[in-house]
Amino acid sequence: MKILHLDTNHALLINQLQAFGYENDEDYTSSKSAIEEKIHNYDGLIIRSRFSIDKTFLDAATNLKFIGRVGAGLENIDGDYAQQKGVHLIAAPEGNRNAVGEHALGMLLSLFNKLNKADREVRSGQWRREDNRGIELDGKTVGLIGYGNMGKAFAKKLMGFDVEVLCYDIQDDVGDDNAKQVSLREFQESVDVLSLHTPQTPLTVNMINADFIKSFKKPFWLLNTARGKSVVTKDLVTALKSGKILGAGLDVLEYEKSSFEDLFTSEIPEAFQYLIKAQNVLLTPHVAGWTVESKEKLAQTIVDKIESHFKL
Repeated sequence: MKILHLDTNHALLINQLQAFGYENDEDYTSSKSAIEEKIHNYDGLIIRSRFSIDKTFLDAATNLKFIGRVGAGLENIDGDYAQQKGVHLIAAPEGNRNAVGEHALGMLLSLFNKLNKADREVRSGQWRREDNRGIELDGKTVGLIGYGNMGKAFAKKLMGFDVEVLCYDIQDDVGDDNAKQVSLREFQESVDVLSLHTPQTPLTVNMINADFIKSFKKPFWLLNTARGKSVVTKDLVTALKSGKILGAGLDVLEYEKSSFEDLFTSEIPEAFQYLIKAQNVLLTPHVAGWTVESKEKLAQTIVDKIESHFKL
């Protein structure tokens, strides 16, 4: 079987596949149209988020048996059409769930204790102790929307704190010892912190909008280590200004390119200009699952799933 790799990954990915007997080709620079012209030669495709795999691409991939995405989500692939064509889809949410859980916890503690704000001030010669008085996580209710690999990893990290952890998910019976599954109404009446752990789907795009934010009983803190398009940025800014949202930790942004490799090439939106100046907003460049360890784990997960499903 021949596999085409479209993005660079941990070296073990190609090395182990080769040891299993797969033939591996790499092409990290050709255009999508150029890849389409030769994809019929391949049985497998490995990609991160370089470009979308749509119907046109899949129609050209006449011999394709699987697509492995070295990441958690599959939204850059037309999954329904791929399955119609008999193409097996492989993702690796197990590979970076721990990294995402740690990153979410780090963002939350940094926001609560104003660590980034205090650091900037001390570096500029300002010593403002009262202005940087923090709040404690103990006694708070943390709510997770989406309780799959990422949500479960974050809930596990929270078990060292005296907190109540609630989860809301469209699937039934996903709660466990680390998080109590509740209705959306109970969720919105209780939480002090809202953390998103959902994939990008028609249900989650623009999910966190003005009406949704207003439905929460208490002012709350928002964390998003999931997908940027789940949050309507201008509505987030309005809620930050009013105090309905007390602060936000955003690893992903509405304005990201679909490849996640860049932000935007045009004029900076007004809402984002507010975010980059806000003292109660923490921003990172889609790196919650992007650790030294997760790079290896993601690659290993893909290898293991390919080897299990397509033993030569």
